[in-house]
Amino acid sequence: MLAMTKKFLRDNGYHYKKGYIRPLMTPDSVYIFRFGKEELNNRIILRYGHGWTGRQKIKEIDLRLHKQKHPRIFKTERSLLKYLKSHLSYHEAKLQKIKEEQ
Repeated sequence: MLAMTKKFLRDNGYHYKKGYIRPLMTPDSVYIFRFGKEELNNRIILRYGHGWTGRQKIKEIDLRLHKQKHPRIFKTERSLLKYLKSHLSYHEAKLQKIKEEQ
C-alpha cells in the first residue's frame, strides 16, 4: 500500500515508519505512516476496507504535515503525491527558516 508514496519519500531523503490499527467498532482498518527527514513528525493516516473479492479499497487518506491544525484529505494516492510534490519542499524550507530563527 502507498508504494508510489514510499518511493517518492525514499528518493527525496525521508525516513518513514509504518503501523496498522484495527479498530474494534468499525469494519475499516487504519494504516498510519509517519515520515520526516530528521524526526518522524509528519503523518499519513489511510483508512481502508476490503471489498467482497478481498481487494483492499482506500476510503480516505489524511495528511498532516508538522504543526498543521487541519488534515488535508485525499481520495487517491495520486492526488496525495501531487500535493506532496508541490508543497513538501516549501514546507521544509519554512521549517528550516523557523529553526534558524531559534
